[in-house]
This record gives sequence, structure tokens and C-alpha cells, in this order.
Amino acid sequence: MRPKPFTPEIHDEDPRFVRNLADGFIWHRSHYRTLYADTDRSAVVYHANYLRYFEFGRTSLMRDLSYPYTQIEASGYVYPIIEIGVKYYSPLHYDDPMWIHTRPGDLGKVRLKFHYIITHGETGQIVCTGFTEHCALNSAGRPVAIDERTKHLWEIFPK
Repeated sequence: MRPKPFTPEIHDEDPRFVRNLADGFIWHRSHYRTLYADTDRSAVVYHANYLRYFEFGRTSLMRDLSYPYTQIEASGYVYPIIEIGVKYYSPLHYDDPMWIHTRPGDLGKVRLKFHYIITHGETGQIVCTGFTEHCALNSAGRPVAIDERTKHLWEIFPK
């Protein structure tokens, strides 16, 4: 199975954001390079490490939008993952550069979603796509409405 086309172009002269020319969506992007510790006996990145890359993309996005997770947690909220989906297309190897593309997805009353596309940093080939869905909890661990600042970021993120 082949992934949908992804042709990123820098958006508004800000290299942290790209527009996918294939569908027009804006994505935040962060750069990462695989570590030797990320690989398995097959000499490819171990499948579960892509979830760490998703986290790197997600936290980089929130930090670049001036609302890092430390501030979210200081406000009394946590957003644990309640669902994950990943489709793998081609492997990464030790020392491969990658771009982690992240964008906000669906926003409900207590749930929010992020979407991801990881591409090889030199070839542009899609490595994997995925999503994480999160639930807003207060410091006591009870579901609550998503905080206003996060809602605002979802609303203003370029479409």
C-alpha cells in the first residue's frame, strides 16, 4: 500500500511550517536524526521508537506555538494518549535524518488528536504516517474539558 502524496513546501518563509502541495494542509515540522540506540537487530529503527518521534513532533509543535507541555501541566492539565495509529511504509536506519511533520487534528470536548507524517530527511520518502488521540485530565486524573488555550491553538493553526 502506498501513502497519499506529500509534497512539503516552506510556508510563509518560516522553515518550522510547511504546506503540503498535494492537499494544501499546513504542517509543523521538526528535524531529528536516528540514534544507534533506536535500531534493532535488523539494523532498522525499532517500530515502537516511531511513537517517541511522534512525541518529539508533538512537543516541538506545542513549544513553537508558545504553549509547551510544562505550561499545560502547570495549568493543572495533562493529556495522556488514549489511542494510537501508525502505518509504516519504509524503514529508517542508524543516523538517517528525518522530518517529523505534525498537525492538530480533531478537537472534541475532552479529546484532541494529532496527525503525523515522518519523511526521510534526504530523500523525502514517506517513512510512516500516524495519529495520537489524547484525553484532557485534571491533576486528580478526572476527565475535564480541554483548556481554553489549547482550544485557541487548534482554532488558529493554519488550515
